[in-house]
Amino acid sequence: MNDLCKARLEKALDDLKTAKDNANLENYRLVMNRSYYAIFHAIRAVNSLDGFDSKKHSGVIAHFRQNYIKTGRISDKNSDIIEELQMIRNASDYDDFYIVSKDDAIEQMNNAEIFLNEIKDFLKKDEQSDRPM
Repeated sequence: MNDLCKARLEKALDDLKTAKDNANLENYRLVMNRSYYAIFHAIRAVNSLDGFDSKKHSGVIAHFRQNYIKTGRISDKNSDIIEELQMIRNASDYDDFYIVSKDDAIEQMNNAEIFLNEIKDFLKKDEQSDRPM
């Protein structure tokens, strides 16, 4: 795991912690926002292994799906997590009348945690496979 990967993973974990803190404060819009950015930064961490980044979220996500989900290196259930979190986060951030429910926020925060745990496991296995025997 390179330094950039570690930094991005740390950012992802910080975002998940912030989501949890905001859940305790009942600020569900921020729970959704930070949950989305937790997975987004985790995706960027994995993409850094390829030396890939993009200024557009769609490019970051497309590269991850193509090189990690479609190849089976990361479970395809994560594609649904990405899509749903991205959709709800966009609505809660940009639609003036969208209100995030407590249930949706908690569900997506939990999905983000599941996603991050899989990414951490993937990175740990990837790092171990790089070591000489």
